[in-house]
Amino acid sequence: MKLLTGDWDKPNSWALDTYKASGGYKALPKALKMQPQQIVEEVVKSNLRGRGGAGFPTGMKWTFVRKETSFPKYLVVNADEGEPGTFKDREILLKSPHMFVEGLVIGCYAVECHRTYVYCRGEFRDSAMKRLQTAIDEAYAQGYFGKNILGSGFDLEAHCVFGAGAYICGEETAMLESIEGRKGYPRLKPPFPANAGGGLFKQPTAVNNVETLANMPPIINLGGDEYSKIGLVPKNGGTRLYAVSGHVKKPGVYEAPMGISFRKLLDDYCGGMREGSTLKAIIPGGASSAIITAEEADWASDFDTLKAKKTMAGSGAVVYFDQTVNMAHALANVMRFFAHESCGQCTPCREGTAWLSRLLDKIVAGKGAKLDVDNVHQIARQMEMKTICALADGAAMPAKSYIEKFRADFDALVRG
Repeated sequence: MKLLTGDWDKPNSWALDTYKASGGYKALPKALKMQPQQIVEEVVKSNLRGRGGAGFPTGMKWTFVRKETSFPKYLVVNADEGEPGTFKDREILLKSPHMFVEGLVIGCYAVECHRTYVYCRGEFRDSAMKRLQTAIDEAYAQGYFGKNILGSGFDLEAHCVFGAGAYICGEETAMLESIEGRKGYPRLKPPFPANAGGGLFKQPTAVNNVETLANMPPIINLGGDEYSKIGLVPKNGGTRLYAVSGHVKKPGVYEAPMGISFRKLLDDYCGGMREGSTLKAIIPGGASSAIITAEEADWASDFDTLKAKKTMAGSGAVVYFDQTVNMAHALANVMRFFAHESCGQCTPCREGTAWLSRLLDKIVAGKGAKLDVDNVHQIARQMEMKTICALADGAAMPAKSYIEKFRADFDALVRG
């Protein structure tokens, strides 16, 4: 079932006319006739989980923001998408920006926000964000943004803000710091962004991802209960966009029901592994998730199943590796990224990621000893749960799992 990608194969899928022809902007007038709290209740029923990485229930987050008595309230969109292997939000903004825009207006109405900020990485300025800005301008012209939207008495203005390409600004509080004009350093929580004192300009703030908000029109049109039934596992409603790369016949962005197994995703959507390739390992949810083996490919891809299995569904980036990959090389590549992108605020992350990267580069260069492999695992364990944000944990999780599940690959490269 295609809730988000139905228009993607059409010429000019991003155009306002294309979106309207397939039922676009029918959910918005319907939503504006509802009470904001009713919308939140439908989102709670839908079991929509945040598609940015953590999988937090969207309806619950909005409930927290609505309970706050401090005004103004904000809805900030995380369109930063910096997790390696993740490219589905970019595709939404390129191929169906109006669906996101409609969802954004519905979301702002639900949390009683009158000014929203879309935060995007600088690399998307001339591609995805150009499309989005055009869609926003068209929406203003149609009366979907601005004063008294569709005669409802609801006012809303939107601002697009560009980052400079820092992965850390995908962390919600670092993003808020960046929007406020400061260096993208994550904040201590609590207070959480949804609470007064923790959000944008210290006001209650809902931080949502592009894909999360693009689901609003289907939820309003179908109703929360019907939307929830599309998911294959409890408490994980709707479909999900999977950004698939690696040694598969057809890499790309695929929309599949929440909780589809990794094997089914590979065989039914991606055409299986390339000729001559056998599946060896899978990154299940972006570079910061723990690796899983070919034997674990039948696991469901939802947030709760993977959390119980000590990995995560994360950003929906799925990478399939074949037998040609030495996992030590793969881990060294991942760790270079984390070492480069650590903001440096917390010592365990700043020093730990750099140390892991140096050790792994030494191992893959053939200059390492078995003790170095043990040290990578030990350092990763020491980094966990000791920092303000989850970047250190996101570096430690792959470091530990690659060694635990593919130790032979590391041992083949070292002495002693």
